[in-house]
Amino acid sequence: MRVGCLVFSIAYRNPGLLAKSVTTIDHISKGRAECGIGAGWNEPEYRAFGFEFPGIKTREDQLEEYAEALRLLFDKPFADFSGTHYTLQHAPNNPKPVQARLPLWIGGAGEKRTLRTVARFADGWNAPYLAPAEWRRKNEVLDRWCLEVGRDGSKIARTINVGFYMGADAKGAARAEERYQREWSADTRGFTGFLRGTPSQAKEIVKEFRDAGAERLNIALRGAPYDWEALAAFAEHVIPTAR
Repeated sequence: MRVGCLVFSIAYRNPGLLAKSVTTIDHISKGRAECGIGAGWNEPEYRAFGFEFPGIKTREDQLEEYAEALRLLFDKPFADFSGTHYTLQHAPNNPKPVQARLPLWIGGAGEKRTLRTVARFADGWNAPYLAPAEWRRKNEVLDRWCLEVGRDGSKIARTINVGFYMGADAKGAARAEERYQREWSADTRGFTGFLRGTPSQAKEIVKEFRDAGAERLNIALRGAPYDWEALAAFAEHVIPTAR
């Protein structure tokens, strides 16, 4: 069992605060913590809590600096960093994490900036709600960035988040489809990575992601009420085929 969050929006915490917090969790969990970060996207949440919501270029600049700062805080006795958005001056993070290298995850699928930052600093990459073919294409972009920055791409775990709208049977699948249409039909972002239908249909989607190179598939549940029969069917019928 690993302990972490995917992802922490970088706007809400100074990198020193996040590094110290995650390091504490690493000690409490005896070396099982992982740290996931992202550039942030939920503008209403920013506004609700009084945070500025800059344009995407600024947020990507911040993400790149933040990832480098975290890596220094986790790995070095003292961290020195001078960026446009973050500054560290001989900053300590003691005691260091229990793990020799605490895994840093970056979530997002931006090809020009996010995936470049993944290639430079991350131990894991996660993209949300992409179809298998699109995820494969993004994964290939990450491979190219790894070559560009001189990074061994095999050192970066590749994962996908999928929405969970599967039913245990045909009736359950119909109920799940109603919920899917209610929650996503008006979304304009073009997300298509969802487990829908029956377990046999979900198996095919999982297989496509596995064949595309995904090392892990996370199912995202959007809140109660949960369909426990569907989750049990997923555990019984879908997970074994993906191992």
